[in-house]
Amino acid sequence: MLARHNAGLFTRIDAFEFGLCERLNRTCRVGAAGEVFRLASRLGDGAVWYFLILMIPVWYGEAGLRPALVMAITGAAGVALYKLLKSRLVRERPYITFERIRVGTTPLDRYSFPSGHTLHAVSLTWLATAYFPELGWVLVPFAALVAASRVVLGLHYPSDVLAGAAVGAGLALAGLAAG
Repeated sequence: MLARHNAGLFTRIDAFEFGLCERLNRTCRVGAAGEVFRLASRLGDGAVWYFLILMIPVWYGEAGLRPALVMAITGAAGVALYKLLKSRLVRERPYITFERIRVGTTPLDRYSFPSGHTLHAVSLTWLATAYFPELGWVLVPFAALVAASRVVLGLHYPSDVLAGAAVGAGLALAGLAAG
């Protein structure tokens, strides 16, 4: 019942967002730009975040242990939450719904809402920069590039990315409150 109700709602939202998705998706068809977005998306699969969590204690010593633990727990909570949401909300990806949108890279799963890449980019960037603001100059632009890549590559609608960012911000705030 919930999935059927969401399908009708998402159908209307998808149609509203289609034009923007299509315009942004054309970017991935341009040589170097498409490669930059594909690389950002692939790194946003987890490699950068795992590396960051492992390296914070190396870079910051004992002062990095608690932040790395908070980030790891928040990241795990993010995976559980976005998988639960995707399995309940079942929104098809733009390239599945609209044939004029081309997929720019292979998705990690079937459904699009919310963007797990964006959720993790926002939550882990927020946490890392809350503890170590000097990391912001590299993490904030990278997180923005990961979020943008998801729409450009035809994998998400802008509302998926906004929802992922909101959930990620909430997780980061919860992690900071608990940590």
